[in-house]
Amino acid sequence: MTERKMRLGLSIRGHGYHPAAWRHPDAPADGTLHVEHYVRSAQIAERGKLDMIFFADGAGIRQDDVPAGSLARTGRDMIELEPTMLLPALAMVTKHLGLVATASTTYNEPYNLARRFATLDLISGGRAGWNVVASWSALEAQNFGLETTLDYDTRYARSAEFVEVVKGLWDGWEDGALVLDKASGRYFDETKMHVLGHRGRFFQVRGPLTVACLPQGHPVIVQAGASEQGRELGAATADVIYSIHDTLAGARDYYEDVKGRMAKYGRARDDLKIMPAFCPVVAGTRAEAQAKYDALQALFDPLAGLGSLYSTFGDLSGYALDEPLPDGALGNRELRSIAARLAERARTEKPTIRELYLRSGITGSARIGTPADIADIMQEWFEAEACDGFNIAPATLPGGGEDFVEMVVPELRRRGLFRTEYEGATLRENLGLRAAVNRYS
Repeated sequence: MTERKMRLGLSIRGHGYHPAAWRHPDAPADGTLHVEHYVRSAQIAERGKLDMIFFADGAGIRQDDVPAGSLARTGRDMIELEPTMLLPALAMVTKHLGLVATASTTYNEPYNLARRFATLDLISGGRAGWNVVASWSALEAQNFGLETTLDYDTRYARSAEFVEVVKGLWDGWEDGALVLDKASGRYFDETKMHVLGHRGRFFQVRGPLTVACLPQGHPVIVQAGASEQGRELGAATADVIYSIHDTLAGARDYYEDVKGRMAKYGRARDDLKIMPAFCPVVAGTRAEAQAKYDALQALFDPLAGLGSLYSTFGDLSGYALDEPLPDGALGNRELRSIAARLAERARTEKPTIRELYLRSGITGSARIGTPADIADIMQEWFEAEACDGFNIAPATLPGGGEDFVEMVVPELRRRGLFRTEYEGATLRENLGLRAAVNRYS
């Protein structure tokens, strides 16, 4: 038995993380347009006592229609509800589950976003979390009057200032600021209300917010940066990092690197929880689990597969699917993070084009097996200090989430690795994070 417990989230993206999940016989193809689809996944997560649900999101469709017709065959990341509007509804049908949504620092303003997540924190009784992203896609930029996105360094500099402004706004009302004394007529204590007065490179924000006295002080900050700038920003400001790693060695190196940067910001290592994506495909036997996965892979349309590779490799439609990626397909392109790892796989392993798209993405490195098999892998990573837990990214939703909660969670509990009941009232408490300290207190 161990005192240290895993932190677990359920990542909810459309029909699931497999690119062909929308074609699965048990998936409601239009489910992403109906709140009931998300309610079911959220309630499954809470039944398993998971820390949070996590909504990835983008400010538009981020895939070109190359090869022609590929976009129409892509069901993932296409049509879904806007998460900051959806989460208040899910707050009403859950009691303990953390509620985390992605919102871009590139195409929002700090005041509006700070107010939105502060409101969610109050509605949910302290269960809100914000996944901070700096948008990278030119297709997103074109939805906001721009031809292309900001350059890489500018995006991250803007994002860092954005987060600081949001935190400053959340601090604008100290605990006890609202007196609400009807007899005296005094509504608030003016010594506990603070005007931010921020003037920086990107933003000028007066404050204060028109939302006050948040249950968590600060909603939980989640980030997902794998680059040098992303690691530094995560070490400085994040409560949770959602990372993506194919190997234990890579995850362990990342964990040590980011945690090792925290001391210079006056932070303890446990002030940050690193939770890599993890895609389990689980069944009673290994053969049954493999059959589940193979059935999904068979539904992956080749044209959609080529479309998923376009942003990294360009248009490969002129090449045979069952031949290796041609030499020179990458050229001299500079690639970062996930795309760089995919390119490195193509260079070193020499897969065919079909194998490459079938093995790319989170589900391309799915863990397939029995509950004990899945728990073995999770325990190995956790005890090797490659992570503080996992963000479960099911191949299908809601079925994949239900399989994990019904089969794997009991096995983790049997090993003493995961809670049997929620420990606290807020997301911050359940994650084992220290209380946020108001800068003015």
